[in-house]
Amino acid sequence: MQPRNMSMSGVVDLAAVKAAQEAKAKAEQARAEAARQGGGTGAVSPADLVIDVDEAGFERDVLQRSAEVPVVIDFWAEWCQPCKQLSPVLERLAVEYSGRFLLAKIDVDANQMLMQQFGVQGIPAVFAVVAGQALPLFQGAAGEAQIRQTLDQLVTVAEQRFGLTGLTVDPDAEPGGAQPAPAAPSGPYDALLEAAVQALDAGDLGGAVQAYKNVLTEDPANTEAKLGLAQAELLQRVQGADPQQVRKDAAEKPADVQAQIAAADLDLVGGHVEDAFGRLIDTVQRTVGDDRDAVRLRLLELFEVVGGEDPRVAAARRALARALF
Repeated sequence: MQPRNMSMSGVVDLAAVKAAQEAKAKAEQARAEAARQGGGTGAVSPADLVIDVDEAGFERDVLQRSAEVPVVIDFWAEWCQPCKQLSPVLERLAVEYSGRFLLAKIDVDANQMLMQQFGVQGIPAVFAVVAGQALPLFQGAAGEAQIRQTLDQLVTVAEQRFGLTGLTVDPDAEPGGAQPAPAAPSGPYDALLEAAVQALDAGDLGGAVQAYKNVLTEDPANTEAKLGLAQAELLQRVQGADPQQVRKDAAEKPADVQAQIAAADLDLVGGHVEDAFGRLIDTVQRTVGDDRDAVRLRLLELFEVVGGEDPRVAAARRALARALF
């Protein structure tokens, strides 16, 4: 089976928008609770970085752990020859990456339900779970260079968007004896960011928007607040919209700038990232003056939602430059 790239930046899951903000808070709360109860240093042994997971332990070993470290899932079987090539590479890289991700191995023969839930069509298949969100990585016996590139992207996004910095590895630690690490000191804007998360929890998008703006007033470069604001504002714009009417207006009025902008917002919320970008870039090419500037600014806002590290953003930026100049 030839490897098929399944990039982890495939869908913008705005239904779980607050997961990016909550994941860091949950991990810090867990560490703080362990510290209050006399927990250890949080260090794990290299042997703890590769674990076998079954259906009974999936929630504990994968979903819960994904709030503190990205969990890479290797779906394999004893009879699968490509698996025998891929699995040792993943295991070696798990140790080499020194806690930046945890490798969970799932035998598909013994865990058919998990295979079905992830929609695995063939093995080997590799997924990740970050802050409870499942992300396809690749399928097939990929080369090490491709695997490293995918893992680098995964750990970068996990840290930048979800605040997951991974596990502390101590070569002298006893396998299976890890304890949660002590809580990190609170940052100067943690209370304001937590207020934004609580507003999202309560469905108060206006309150979340204001909370993020409060952070940015004091710290205009705050990455977490910029991402949160862009996402909250997007959700606020599409709240209460009639998707069928929005798409009908966009199809019937290609010259209507606001109709195209509204449709692009819906495209992005639905995970159709390239469609959203392409719609607005096409609109930029057809407009001038204030209309063109309005479309350009909305496109830049959507870039913030997806994240500057996403390759689709880089491609769209180049297309926008060509459309403008």
